[in-house]
Amino acid sequence: MVRAFGDDHHMKVSTDEERKLALFDQTIVPHLNAAYNLAAWLTRNKDDAEDVVQEAYLRAFRFFEGFRGGDGKAWLLAIVRNTCQTWLRREKGNRSVVMFDEKTHSPELAKTDPEGTLLKKFDVESLRECLEGLLVDYREVVILRELEEMSYREIADVVKIPLGTVMSRLSRARQRLADCVAARVNGGSV
Repeated sequence: MVRAFGDDHHMKVSTDEERKLALFDQTIVPHLNAAYNLAAWLTRNKDDAEDVVQEAYLRAFRFFEGFRGGDGKAWLLAIVRNTCQTWLRREKGNRSVVMFDEKTHSPELAKTDPEGTLLKKFDVESLRECLEGLLVDYREVVILRELEEMSYREIADVVKIPLGTVMSRLSRARQRLADCVAARVNGGSV
């Protein structure tokens, strides 16, 4: 009789874990690319971004009971952001920074004329360098808004700042990016 109770208890735990895993797979796992994208821009290193995302997903799964529904992407990206901040504090001074580099060539670029390809490559590389040069507070709101296409409200929830601060940071970041790219196009550097 005790054995039957033990088996039922084991079966219940297993079923609960299976439900948790299924809900996690459905709600959180689809946002892996967004998590990696944010981590890559914040750490500026592909390998470190992979480590941060792995740690963030482990945290997300461990604390998944705390997820109260809503936007799984925003919930996950808040965890990724916090994991990045912890990682950056821990790693600061322990490593030299390796610039995050992603391929700038695509099939569409290869089909254009050589001059156009060179100009597009310059623009993409300039923008990437300028974006990497932004302070982390500015860089993260630009990434969340422009690359992850999150609303101001979602960004405010992820970053844990007021909506007005999101808008002002985004405005300042865009202005700094525009100034930086313009300076590079005109032959200077910022």
